[in-house]
Amino acid sequence: MKVPKVLQSLPDADAKLLLQAGKVNTYARRDVLVQDGDVADSFHIMLGGRAAVRVTTPAGESAIVNILGPDDHFGEVSLLGRADPRRTASIVALESVRTLSIPATVFRDLCERNPRLEQLVSGILARRVDELSAQVVEAMYDSLERRVVRRLCALADIYATASGDVIVPLTQDELSQLVGGARPSVNQALRRLVDEGLIEVRRGRILVHDPARLARLTG
Repeated sequence: MKVPKVLQSLPDADAKLLLQAGKVNTYARRDVLVQDGDVADSFHIMLGGRAAVRVTTPAGESAIVNILGPDDHFGEVSLLGRADPRRTASIVALESVRTLSIPATVFRDLCERNPRLEQLVSGILARRVDELSAQVVEAMYDSLERRVVRRLCALADIYATASGDVIVPLTQDELSQLVGGARPSVNQALRRLVDEGLIEVRRGRILVHDPARLARLTG
């Protein structure tokens, strides 16, 4: 198996050990990879497919807060070494998905013997904190239209193909959850992008015609 991107900074021997300890899992669309509240005992690397990160809102509803694609990872909380760590979100397959799950105990055992791996774990956790901090700042200070554009750019990267339009197979409701906005307001933002010829909204999907031009709107 090719060494996943997140492990490529490790010496070959350590990366090989983690791969040998890992298990390849396959999931069908709508399968739950991990459940919010379950014991967090493994770190997962996305090998293929896309999955939604879902949380429960204070109103008791389920909302999508992120989309994961190949080379993304989840389960960092299992690496913290806390007693009885719990999953903080559910991960649901949006299509056929493959992951590599590595027991957290293997990471912790290696960390005790290899400072290089401890640095990797610290880096993984630090990047996740940075991502969450950026999302908070974006939600507090960016306009809804700017958040819609940023999220569409990120989704275009995740669903990118070799050429042509990028098909983002999400509904407007799901996009609204991702940007933290009301559906009517998100619809208005999308309509402005449609009028500019950047996207096309269809039933259950959004076509991004020019990802590069769309990305320039975030600058």
